[in-house]
Amino acid sequence: MPTSPSDPAGPPRSAGRPRSPQPSAPTGPASSGPAGPVRSGGADPVDLAVVGAGPAGLAAAVTAARLGLRVTLLDAGDRPGGQFYRHPAPGLGAARPEALHHGWAEFAAREAALCEHAAAGRITYLPLHHVWTVVPAEAAEAAEARRGQAAPPTGWTLHAVAGHAPDERAAAVTARAVLVATGAYERQLPFPGWTLPGVVGAGGAQAMLKGGLVLPGKRVVVAGSGPLLLAVAGSLAAAGAAVPAVVEAAAYTAYAGRVPALLRNPGKLVEAAGYGGALARHHVRLLTRHAVTEAHGTDRIEAVTVARLDRDWRPLPGTARRIPCDALAVGHGLVPQLELATGLGCATRPGPDAAVALEVDALQRTSVPGIWSAGETGGIGGAQLALTEGELAAHSVAAALSPERAATDSGRRVERLARRRARLRAFADAMAAAHRPGDGWTGWLRDDAVVCRCEEVPAGRIREAAQDLGARDARTVKLLTRAGMGWCQGRMCGPAVAALAGQEPVADRRPFSCPVPLSHLAELPATDR
Repeated sequence: MPTSPSDPAGPPRSAGRPRSPQPSAPTGPASSGPAGPVRSGGADPVDLAVVGAGPAGLAAAVTAARLGLRVTLLDAGDRPGGQFYRHPAPGLGAARPEALHHGWAEFAAREAALCEHAAAGRITYLPLHHVWTVVPAEAAEAAEARRGQAAPPTGWTLHAVAGHAPDERAAAVTARAVLVATGAYERQLPFPGWTLPGVVGAGGAQAMLKGGLVLPGKRVVVAGSGPLLLAVAGSLAAAGAAVPAVVEAAAYTAYAGRVPALLRNPGKLVEAAGYGGALARHHVRLLTRHAVTEAHGTDRIEAVTVARLDRDWRPLPGTARRIPCDALAVGHGLVPQLELATGLGCATRPGPDAAVALEVDALQRTSVPGIWSAGETGGIGGAQLALTEGELAAHSVAAALSPERAATDSGRRVERLARRRARLRAFADAMAAAHRPGDGWTGWLRDDAVVCRCEEVPAGRIREAAQDLGARDARTVKLLTRAGMGWCQGRMCGPAVAALAGQEPVADRRPFSCPVPLSHLAELPATDR
């Protein structure tokens, strides 16, 4: 049985002790003026800029600082930990938020190290900084690189939207190397009724519980596929919700061919057994090879239809049943968040779960020199793998930037990290393959079922574009139907649109990884435009 990966609304954070002081951060949002974006953290380039303060980014930042590098850690959130170690708002007065986390002690140690390094000036921690693009630091280098006539850039400029609206400001950081640790978001496979109030992502339900200490409903069905479902169901039940069923589309017998990977990770098996025990204590029924094929209700969800699936995830006639509920937490695993990396031209690869991930080498280097990656961007694998890859990437960056300094650090640590990464990655690949969505899931969708929520595009219109109008890829479907043109830019509907178009998901290359005010673009130096 699998164990929970790092979820997009991750397991809540521990606070059985007084919170440590927050690492040093700007006293207010970075401001900009006629001269362009403020250079957060100073005008001189730092050695390493880390994007994302989740498990991978946090481990990379504190390890790099320990190895003597000057580090800037940028994160869109207001506190370190990312989605996995999501904190309740301080005003809620949570007494034991750690009860919804596992592996809290390891995170707490790295958070304390972040505080120490920030106080000593080795790390500049910039919360509420959403990096939207990374460009070569010098225009001449960029031009030569485009012509293929020169060595790769020797530095990078990261542009970010800092602060909250309406007080957002442009900010920029320059660095010799960049580590992308932007994490992942949930994969949603639509079905009739999934837009009803009360239908939330499985990770979203965790976010509500961890960040707001609230439940999505009193009677919550948990559905989809992947090990996150077990963690979500256990957390909701422990918090007082009735969970009539966990509806898992895959079958755990798919792990039978991956026994060596399972046996090499006994800790994961123990963790999975813990989830199973929690479901048994709370009388939660586990339905494997089943799926929610429709949600019912008027002003809010009132029930779901659950059907048994064949091996290709097609609903079997005559197996449908209704389960009353007032909330549905549904998700089909996670998808790496790659917009920033693919905008840089980093190579990608298809994963065992059909999601696209970054291609990295044994030292966490991407295909673009000077850009490293760690955590879920290289494939969904959970917090332990993310921590391992973050630390390994920091050693790799240190060796590249300061060979003489890195040489003083024991190579045995790097070897141990590499072996641990291989072991955990093998388990992650087994988990991904076991829960890969079957091709027949589109059989759940009636033509009137909404696929793109932002633009309200139904499945029938996408099928028409693919079957009658000649669209053979998601981009053409987008142009013909507007599917994927809304606020989320295809994050929620992308996999579904690709499946309906008969195409494997691909990573788009975009200049922006998040919405950016036009005023920020106008303030950019000419070299960065």
